[in-house]
Amino acid sequence: MFALLCLIVALALVFDFINGFHDSANAIATVVSTRVLPLSTAVIFAGVLNFAGAMMGTEVATTIGKGLVDAGSITLVTVLCTVISAIVWNLITWYKGLPTSSSHAMIGSLLGATYFSDSTGHDHIHWNVLVQKVIIPMVSSPVLGIAVGFAMMTGLIWVFHRMSPRRIGKVFGKLQIISAGFMAVTHGMNDAQKSMGIIALAIVLAYPQNEFTVPLWVKLSCAIAMGLGTMGGGKRIIHTMGSKIIRLQPIQGFAAETTASVIIGLASHIGIPVSTTQVISTAIMGVGATKRLSAVRWGIVGNIIWAWLLTLPLTFAFAGVMMTLMRAVF
Repeated sequence: MFALLCLIVALALVFDFINGFHDSANAIATVVSTRVLPLSTAVIFAGVLNFAGAMMGTEVATTIGKGLVDAGSITLVTVLCTVISAIVWNLITWYKGLPTSSSHAMIGSLLGATYFSDSTGHDHIHWNVLVQKVIIPMVSSPVLGIAVGFAMMTGLIWVFHRMSPRRIGKVFGKLQIISAGFMAVTHGMNDAQKSMGIIALAIVLAYPQNEFTVPLWVKLSCAIAMGLGTMGGGKRIIHTMGSKIIRLQPIQGFAAETTASVIIGLASHIGIPVSTTQVISTAIMGVGATKRLSAVRWGIVGNIIWAWLLTLPLTFAFAGVMMTLMRAVF
């Protein structure tokens, strides 16, 4: 059992590293594409702040670890299938350059592995929590991203319309560093906690205890893995988010990052594991739409949306197949 627990912890940290690598674009795509910071500086900046954000709270980790499934009815093998499935999906979408949700990959995998853990697996899933903290936010957060991004950019245009474009670029080039930092912190707050929740769940299964807690060493390990992954930087996805959706200016990057940071920060505070990728991507879409609808490259957006829609069901199915095979073997 101890060896299996160690394997799960190691793989969860690998997932966290890949998550940081895969999602580094969430924090720095706009600041790199607007040339406010060079890529090498931006990834270090974001990695450090990802680490800081990951150490702020465990609300999302608690939702993942005990809110979505009945921990007393699953095994370490269930958690192992969860982590492997999520890693595979992240690697596939990174290779394709698609900014998909690492959060939904982990959640879909956990649900699939749990559902197929035994003949009554469907009873082990807390469906009401799934609807309240995953399905509803999955639909509402992108809508909020577009709406708030559009509103914020409209407000900035109204306030600064008399300022020269050159002056606006200089002012918001500096402000965008702050907004990118805020985005990196909130990304760490939400995304690193998913791996914390999985590791804490595995610990509870291996060594039953009365209360679900996230040990300090788990928080530190996940924060470091996320930070190092972000410093690796996923250039493919940075390019997709930073320039393929729409060509951004510093003021637009500031609006998109600020919008996403506020939404993600609030979600993290109340323990909702939102997709940081969805939020920043849709905030970029909302900001870009203020220029003109045709400024947004909707063909690229369509590919991204398809990847979003498929993440939960495909990871659910893949983890389910793995769990079924594991049951047959063991």
